[in-house]
Amino acid sequence: MALMEISIVPVGTGSASVSNYVAAAVGVLESKGAKYQVTAMGTIVEGETEELLRLALEMQEAVFKMGVSRIVTKINLDERRDKRMTMESKVEAVREKMR
Repeated sequence: MALMEISIVPVGTGSASVSNYVAAAVGVLESKGAKYQVTAMGTIVEGETEELLRLALEMQEAVFKMGVSRIVTKINLDERRDKRMTMESKVEAVREKMR
């Protein structure tokens, strides 16, 4: 299991707002039934590494289809093979240590 944090930023749109583009990219995750969490600075997605990378390409394409000619995509990928990892389990591990 892996976690991917992805941030897709369109360049040259003429507006400082990117929420319409984020919504289009997240719409890809919705349509695929992916488990995800939108945050203020990116979107976190759970899945197998190959699946996550395919989703990233589809998310980029959704933004390109909106007429954007350039985007900058940042991806952080966390893959763990010794035990199952989820968004919740990573957060809980930190909270547990804070107690």
